[in-house]
Amino acid sequence: MTKLNASIPQGPLAEKWTYYKSHQKLVNPANKRRLDVIVVGTGLAGASAAASLGEMGFNVLNFCIQDSPRRAHSIAAQGGINAAKNYQNDGDSVYRLFYDTIKGGDYRAREANVYRLAEVSNSIIDQCVAQGVPFAREYGGLLDNRSFGGAQVSRTFYAKGQTGQQLLLGAYSALSRQVHKGSVKLYTRYEMMDLVLVKDEKGVERARGIIARNLVTGKLERFSAHAVVIGTGGYGNAFFLSTNAMNSNGSAAMQCYRKGALFANPAFAQIHPTCIPVHGDFQSKLTLMSESLRNDGRIWVPKKIEDAKALQEGKLKPTQIKEEDRDYYLERRYPAFGNLVPRDVASRAAKERTDAGFGVNNTGLAVFLDFSSAIERLGKDVVAARYGNLFQMYEKITADNPYETPMMIYPAIHYTMGGIWVDYELMTTIPGCFAIGEANFSDHGANRLGASALMQGLADGYFVLPYTIQNYLSDQIQVPRFSVDLPEFEKTEREVEDKIAQLMSIKGSRSVDSFHKALGHIMWDYVGMARTKESLETALTKIKALKAEFWKEVFIPGQSNTLNVELEKALRLADFFDIGYLMALDGLNRNESCGGHFREEYQTPEGEALRDDEHYAYASCWKFSGEDKEPELIKESLEYEFVVRQQRNYKA
Repeated sequence: MTKLNASIPQGPLAEKWTYYKSHQKLVNPANKRRLDVIVVGTGLAGASAAASLGEMGFNVLNFCIQDSPRRAHSIAAQGGINAAKNYQNDGDSVYRLFYDTIKGGDYRAREANVYRLAEVSNSIIDQCVAQGVPFAREYGGLLDNRSFGGAQVSRTFYAKGQTGQQLLLGAYSALSRQVHKGSVKLYTRYEMMDLVLVKDEKGVERARGIIARNLVTGKLERFSAHAVVIGTGGYGNAFFLSTNAMNSNGSAAMQCYRKGALFANPAFAQIHPTCIPVHGDFQSKLTLMSESLRNDGRIWVPKKIEDAKALQEGKLKPTQIKEEDRDYYLERRYPAFGNLVPRDVASRAAKERTDAGFGVNNTGLAVFLDFSSAIERLGKDVVAARYGNLFQMYEKITADNPYETPMMIYPAIHYTMGGIWVDYELMTTIPGCFAIGEANFSDHGANRLGASALMQGLADGYFVLPYTIQNYLSDQIQVPRFSVDLPEFEKTEREVEDKIAQLMSIKGSRSVDSFHKALGHIMWDYVGMARTKESLETALTKIKALKAEFWKEVFIPGQSNTLNVELEKALRLADFFDIGYLMALDGLNRNESCGGHFREEYQTPEGEALRDDEHYAYASCWKFSGEDKEPELIKESLEYEFVVRQQRNYKA
């Protein structure tokens, strides 16, 4: 039986991180030069971690599947990054940011990790300002803030609707400096294929390297290191249509899972309420409209079902519906937070209205996000200054001018709160293997508040991992560098070769995308915004059958020893089948509703998520038991010492 040790430091909540840093083991500068660290991923978590470790003196090997770290999916984040600076003087504090995050995650996150996240948040802003990130500023010169869902204070720092891009450029500049100095070696267009474990003299298997595929040449290559850091993002593309970049995937996480790392809370996937609705069968991804738009935009549907029908049939325009005939349903249901309720709450409310027949586009699967009140109150110029690039993007995609007619939005898969299980030090159950950012499970519980993804990625990379990884590496300074000719590297590479050869030899009749779309339909229909015992059982059966058909009928053109995008997609899809299965299995196991996991059998009379703290106040951690075998469930009990669990209330 695997026993989980979260390695949480002793002492009061507000002193745990300080205590940890005061008692951790260190590596002196001369010894750092003798240690190698692999960082997989160059998004905000990966780039900041690689830059920080390089600056400290470690030898870093940094891998990304794109042709430049600047193309990492972190660039797509729009709205902002949270921090408890309290520049608005509206009552914010580190504790309030901590509590809002715990509450927003529906009390399913680890208390100590979340407090540390809130504690280091202010340092992130200072770091990014020093890098030249062009945050918006008020007239007096101070950094500006805006509001995001799940909070009653303004704590979100932003750079128009391009915050992710600007933060990633800051991290990229820090990374580039280390590449120029020679402390970081950057491998672009390389994809991790598997994790290599090597037994030490005591028989303990440790992460000692990776097998990576050069995506340009198709060649498999071996890389060794004293530790491996996974910063490869989330697994939302299991749904095919999501707000993620098309090459975002969960393969690195699954490779670690199959080597012994636990996969925690896979069912916790976030549905973002503010996305451009699906508009056709040939769509390859969905487009996110920033949550920041909910600061000034008001969400509504018609009060009268006949008006909704007329809108769906194109017989009525939204501007023709009188104010008194509009249902601002979030403001009606949640008066204290209004349009700025957390994402899971806003998404379910939109689903409830559209399920009742009040959807507003030709499919009936959309609601309005209206800026007419803001334009009247603030003026068009102010609205344009705040959201202009987002309005422009919306108009390019839909051919509608949001200054003149309301945007149409609908929920879509966005972020995954589940991921590789890590302890307080961000280390997985595999010694020497760490996971950071969205790739791990640690900070968001069952739902992530908006503008907290960038916060976690940079917190892990700049201010947490550089401390915690030393605690592990301090015992490795006597370990010489590893030869990639070790039998473990040879065996792992051969296993990857065999998997690729098997895929290439199938020569079936269906494309990779046809299977991925079919998986996406299963996931959205049965494991999506609302789930039931029956739907999840159906999903498990259908995923298993589709996976079997994939391994018999997929067709991959071209060769494996060259650039082959279809092979890349097939390898990732093979992992998405297993991720989808884990998501459905985890959802079936959790007989409650919490955050992004909504079981229709478990809801309050008002239709809100109904938790069961007596039986499910734990992180569900799944252990790989072998191919075609059911994984083992291991529970990490989430003991709350400093907050009291309550039914979430955003009404008062």
